[in-house]
Amino acid sequence: MTSTEAFLAAMLAITGVPYLVWRLARTDHYAPLVVVQIVVGILLGPGVFGAYFPAAYHAVFGPSVMSSLSGLAQWGVMLFVWTAGIELHTSHPWREWRDTTVTAAFALGTPLLLGAVVAACLLGFAGWKGASAASWQFVVGIGMACAVTALPILVLFMERLAMLRHPLGQRVLRYASFDDIAIWGVLAVILADWDRIGLQLGFLALFAACSVAIRRLMRRIPEPDRWHVGLIWLAASGLLADWSGLHFMVGAFLSGAVLDASWFDQARMDRFRQTILIAVMPVFFLSTGLRTSWTVAGGGVVAVAAALLVASVLGKLGGVGLAARLLKWPKGEATVIGWLLQTKALVMLIFVSILLDRGIITPQAFTALLLMAVGSTMLTIPMVSPRWLRLELSRHPRREPDAAQRPSTLELAHKER
Repeated sequence: MTSTEAFLAAMLAITGVPYLVWRLARTDHYAPLVVVQIVVGILLGPGVFGAYFPAAYHAVFGPSVMSSLSGLAQWGVMLFVWTAGIELHTSHPWREWRDTTVTAAFALGTPLLLGAVVAACLLGFAGWKGASAASWQFVVGIGMACAVTALPILVLFMERLAMLRHPLGQRVLRYASFDDIAIWGVLAVILADWDRIGLQLGFLALFAACSVAIRRLMRRIPEPDRWHVGLIWLAASGLLADWSGLHFMVGAFLSGAVLDASWFDQARMDRFRQTILIAVMPVFFLSTGLRTSWTVAGGGVVAVAAALLVASVLGKLGGVGLAARLLKWPKGEATVIGWLLQTKALVMLIFVSILLDRGIITPQAFTALLLMAVGSTMLTIPMVSPRWLRLELSRHPRREPDAAQRPSTLELAHKER
């Protein structure tokens, strides 16, 4: 095949195979399309498809095709992170500040600690710590990967559970937003290069000054022009962040976080985000799966993934449970919130991809973390759905005579699932 034909064949696999699996197998209850795309990427990667059909694998996913896919995936995920930064209303986490800070701190800190313990154990074995990593970077990076909550996937799940606008759902968003800010802060610390600390501090100072200017400009120009200026600002911030030694994704998030969501038409922003998810992000999900490696031994990778999954689940549930005791939540809330905050996939993929790019983890560690993220995300809805239903029914045990004959929206949604 020519390079163009190989690229289009890869795009056919990327867009077609996951969608058909998702639709025909009806996996939405436990595995949204993003998870199916990641799993298909793993199966199409060098450890499975490449191992059994090496000639076909190298014909379709050769170096030139992977280079093209990598560029497309990088820009797509930059756009997505930029929109996530714009829509991160930093005032929201500080409403009910005591509840938010206590819960978010325990929900982030406990799985981080348990994940760090697993990572510290892995330091005694070859093949897990990246060649460019200090031990503390590896331990903190793995720990934070266990603590990540994927805010975009969380919103999707809560919409399906009919709880996004519920007071409890809004609380979960506050906790996740707080942790989302912390994740990028910790990533910046992990990526700090003491040999280039002057450049990195210079970037942050320049970024702060330019942020003031860009905010003034955005207020004065019409809404259509804000999109063009915003994308220029995104590219410039990513370039300077990467040049300074930080990752371009840190620049992408920061460039969106300093902008106000109110400056953009909400309906247009929703369409823009959905277009990115449909047209570009599948390339990132599939290319992520294609970067997996099993060279340490498949059993070892799976065992480490299982250990990380246990640390992540127990840490998140235990942390939220401790917060619930301190704050005296009603019975049943802690388990629902803990499982919801366990959702990973998208944000964690971005996080661990950066760790892999910077040589902090190896492809084998990346594969184990990827499997952990898939397992964690697939557990969310099956574990939350019956508990959420019981929690809601316990709060509303009696209905009016006429309403008693009609099932609630929640019950209909549960019956449909």
